[in-house]
Amino acid sequence: MAQAFQYVLVAVVVVSVVVAVLSLHASRGLYDDIGKGSFALDTTDNPTGPPPDSAAGRAEAQAEIRQLVEAKSARGVARGEAPLDVDAEIAALNAPVPGVQDDALREEVRSMVVASNERRVRRGEAPVEVEREIDRQLRDLQE
Repeated sequence: MAQAFQYVLVAVVVVSVVVAVLSLHASRGLYDDIGKGSFALDTTDNPTGPPPDSAAGRAEAQAEIRQLVEAKSARGVARGEAPLDVDAEIAALNAPVPGVQDDALREEVRSMVVASNERRVRRGEAPVEVEREIDRQLRDLQE
């Protein structure tokens, strides 16, 4: 009886080793495919649009700004507030910054915007328009 147990044990071990080797050989490329496929995030999904400094890019930006201001107005109306004058809001957003005469401050903000743009480019994002961003940040400082 003990002799039969030893034969069965050896046979099971040998068969298990053969099956393990065959499984390892058959699944050799499976780990290379992990994270691939139609649901994988290995490609960029960012749609390519016009360059930001082109006329089409500026028109697209203005359309998006209009949508954001209209949405802001709609949220205010839903809360019971008076609707915003969308055109006046857009004009205020696009207006040059009045009264800023401090060139040192403007240059400091410029250096910050340029550094921010460099980080955005390294991350693969589109850079912002430097002059418009400087005006926006200076306008935010005045408020």
